[in-house]
Amino acid sequence: MNRRQLCKLFSGLVVSGIPWLQARSRKARIVVAGGGIIGAAIAYYLARRGAEVTLAEKDRPASGATSKSFAWINSTFSKRPQHYYELNRLGMAAWHNLERELNGALIIQWGGSLEWALEPEAAERLRNGVHQHQQWGYLTRLIDEETFKRLAPNLVPGKFLAACFCEHEGTLDPVQAVKVLLEQAQKLGARVEYPCEITGLEIRQGRLQSVRTAKGEVAADYLVVACGVDTPRVAAMAGIKVPLKDSPGVLAHTAPHTRLLDRVALAPGAHMKQNPDGRIITGSDFGGSPVTDNSSEFGNRLLKNSEQFLPGIKNARLERVTLGWRPLPEDEFPILGFTEACPNLYLAVMHSGVTLAPLIGQLAAIEILDGVRVELLQPYRLARFG
Repeated sequence: MNRRQLCKLFSGLVVSGIPWLQARSRKARIVVAGGGIIGAAIAYYLARRGAEVTLAEKDRPASGATSKSFAWINSTFSKRPQHYYELNRLGMAAWHNLERELNGALIIQWGGSLEWALEPEAAERLRNGVHQHQQWGYLTRLIDEETFKRLAPNLVPGKFLAACFCEHEGTLDPVQAVKVLLEQAQKLGARVEYPCEITGLEIRQGRLQSVRTAKGEVAADYLVVACGVDTPRVAAMAGIKVPLKDSPGVLAHTAPHTRLLDRVALAPGAHMKQNPDGRIITGSDFGGSPVTDNSSEFGNRLLKNSEQFLPGIKNARLERVTLGWRPLPEDEFPILGFTEACPNLYLAVMHSGVTLAPLIGQLAAIEILDGVRVELLQPYRLARFG
């Protein structure tokens, strides 16, 4: 056997006889289930890292909870304990980085937020929240009536007992953000398929081999399940239980209106913001309210409720009322990471999706492509539910 024949034989053994080396010689094939803000961010960052990405969306991008989100970028007083506050704080920073990276394609309003209280108990909670977050280094402060009027001249807060300004918070149009992320992912080679429901998983020897969809079967080295409230259905195909609880949210959206608000306004019982296109969005709270009424009558009630604090909204025309089912895990913290039942299935489900999206996109890409377990995400593994 001459030298050329020997080299040819040796090369063939190296490529075909060592599976791990063969696997490393090609791009990772990753299916992302879900075209909301989390799925879009993960798809973008995976594609940016060179993965072969297919995003499968059941209906159309941003059609689920994302399009019905208040879309407030924050790490404010409900973000506790400290590890969850820090996660959201990094999420805010990640939006700034992404905004610079995409060179103006994203439209984000960094006007901060104003919150105030009219009752003694609520005022005390607000002061305590400000004090705690200041200790953690958050840029929030208590403000007086004169400062409030300067920051929001169109708001009529009433005789508040306490008010605060969180200056580094922001808001965006989540549908526009998803559109930009998916366009960027596609430029990097990602495929975006919709409507394309996931109908089954091919699993052999405990590992995912392919994903069956309404448009055919897709070979996959990894599956990222980031499809909001549909996550339990898809995860169950691999024998994985994802515990979510009902968390509906109703928002009233006006037609484009003259500029009234440059900041998020968190009034007692009425939360308001105005998008760059002039549409005003208002809701009553962010908790797991049992209200599921998305009628025009209820939408007009929400606008009327906001009118006491934002008189200029009186002439606004109600355009639509949205009912969103927020993907809220049972303990209200994110569920992130690989699963023991299927080691190449990655879960990404959470309520603070808008704030966290670009951060989770980057960290998920690290965990999936580099085989690293990010310590920052350790509190949010599925295993905590037993």
